[in-house]
Amino acid sequence: MKILLVRVSSLGDVLHNLPMVADILRHHPDATIDWVVEEGYTSLVRLNPHVRKIIPWALRRWRKSLGKPETRAEIKAFFSTLREEAYDYVFDTQGLLKTGIIMGAARVRKGGRKVGLANGSEGSGYEGISRIFHTDSIPLNPRTHAVARGRMVAGAALGYAVDYPPDFGLPAPQADSRPAFLPPEDYAVFFHGTAREAKKWSRANWIELGRALAPMPVLLPWGSPGELQEAEQLAAGLPNARVLPKLSMMDAVALARHARLAVGVDTGLTHIAAAFVRPTVEIYCDSPKWKTEGNWSDKIVNLGDLGTPPSAPEVIAAARRLLEAA
Repeated sequence: MKILLVRVSSLGDVLHNLPMVADILRHHPDATIDWVVEEGYTSLVRLNPHVRKIIPWALRRWRKSLGKPETRAEIKAFFSTLREEAYDYVFDTQGLLKTGIIMGAARVRKGGRKVGLANGSEGSGYEGISRIFHTDSIPLNPRTHAVARGRMVAGAALGYAVDYPPDFGLPAPQADSRPAFLPPEDYAVFFHGTAREAKKWSRANWIELGRALAPMPVLLPWGSPGELQEAEQLAAGLPNARVLPKLSMMDAVALARHARLAVGVDTGLTHIAAAFVRPTVEIYCDSPKWKTEGNWSDKIVNLGDLGTPPSAPEVIAAARRLLEAA
């Protein structure tokens, strides 16, 4: 059986799609699985050794230069690569027009199926027009967890129940894979940055938490000039904190993968720490907890909810419990 997964973005959504791979192979061990993903996330998918071929999609870059011959040549090459294989199943678990077009262009064998979402989840960017590319549209409860959505779509199409915890297929951290920019001792990482202001936890809370964790080093990553400024302000109030240099995506993944403790707001890197089953406190301030909470391990604590951020003492207590449990 040959299967193509279409989930192109974003970081957290690509991560949440990974358990589909283990599910499919659990029930169809001879299946081969390929994946179309935005080029910036290919290295994340590559961490899962059971994905045979990754086909990079570069729309974010292409749309800046659609008039250039080299861009048009890249797009042509993408669709040529996409159509090299004929698949038994193509799954689009994003439900957008752009992912529907990819699904529509993919080849299937005689009797092959193109399977997608019949509806979106609450607050999602689902585009109903994507259904015109489906042979099968799977309806789901609008409050289905982000990890469960893709798993349930595949299960419905391939005839199995998803009644066991997700397996992200991510390798455990190895001592010889620890990057040089990380300290040799145990550390906590604060994933404090996020694009939406309302999802952030207050600076005073981060500082209170960091002081409670002292003398454990606290590492502060950032992804934009604004987040760098915020990291520097946090470090100014925390003698045990260090602002990191700008990291590549895979360095940021390694940061989460090796952390003794990860604390973060509702953002992709926090969810990566949870997927690696590192001791993780996920903080929800202005997004619904049901949608992305790490619910597959007792090493993950989810606090707060839409409009009700947790207090610093609540997060401190959760962090201490996780540290003591290991």
